[in-house]
Amino acid sequence: MTTAPIDLDRRRSEFTLGLIAMLGAAAAMSISPSLVRFADVGPLSSAFWRVFLALPILWLWMRAEEKQSPSGKGRSWSLPILLTGLFFAGDLLLWHLAIMKTTIANATFFATMAPLWVVIFGWLVLRQKAERMTLAGLGLCLLGGAALVYQSLSLNPAHAIGDALGVGTGVFFGLYFLAVGAARPDTGAARVTFEMSIITVVILLAVALVVEGDILPRTGLGWGVLLALAFVSHAGGQGLLAVALGRLPTTFSSLVIFLEAVGA
Repeated sequence: MTTAPIDLDRRRSEFTLGLIAMLGAAAAMSISPSLVRFADVGPLSSAFWRVFLALPILWLWMRAEEKQSPSGKGRSWSLPILLTGLFFAGDLLLWHLAIMKTTIANATFFATMAPLWVVIFGWLVLRQKAERMTLAGLGLCLLGGAALVYQSLSLNPAHAIGDALGVGTGVFFGLYFLAVGAARPDTGAARVTFEMSIITVVILLAVALVVEGDILPRTGLGWGVLLALAFVSHAGGQGLLAVALGRLPTTFSSLVIFLEAVGA
C-alpha cells in the first residue's frame, strides 16, 4: 500500500538532486571562457591542462563512489564512454579556439545551442521524438538566451571564424550530452567522467603539442588559472553534469545547461 508514494517520493528526490546538479554544472562551466582568456598558454594547451589537472580529483571521486555503491563500477570503457571522450575533446578544441577568436558572449551563446543539436541528433540517430512542450521550451530558451545576452552578442564579420567555431562547439556539446546520457544507465557518474577525461586528455595533448608546441605556463598566475579551470570547470562542471544526466532526461538537461550562456 505504501510502495507507490515511496517510489514517487524517490523519483521526486532524484529529479530535485539532478536539477540542482545541472544548475551547479552550468554555473561551474560559465566561468571557463574568462579563465581561458587569462591563461598564459595557448587555447589548445589550456584545454589539455583543464582536463589533465582534474584527473586526480576525478579518480578519488570514482574510488569513493564505487566504494559506497552496492552496484559496483558498472560497465568500464563502453562504447558510449569512448564516444563521450571523443565528443568532449572536439567540444573543448573548438570551444577554446572560439573563445580567443570571438567575443565571450558569442562563443558561449553558440556553444550552448547544444539543446538544438540534442533534439536534432536524438531524432535522426536515436529516433527520439521530442514532445511539443520540449520544443516549446527549446524555443523559449533560445529566444530568452539571445535576449539576455543581446547587449554583448554581436555579429561581426571579423568574428566569423570564431562564431563558426562556436557553432561547431555546440554540435559536439550536443553529441556529448547524448553520449553521456547513453553511458549513465550502466556506469556511475564518476567513472564516466574519469574514463572520458582520459580519452580527452590523450587527444588534447597530441593536438596541443603538434599545433602549439610549448604547452607549459610561465607564471604562478598561469598555473592558478589552469587549476581553477581543472577543479571548477572540469571536475565540478562535467562531474555535476554526469550526475544530473543519470537523473534527468537528456533533452531537458540540455535546456537547463543553457543557463551557462547567461552566467558567462
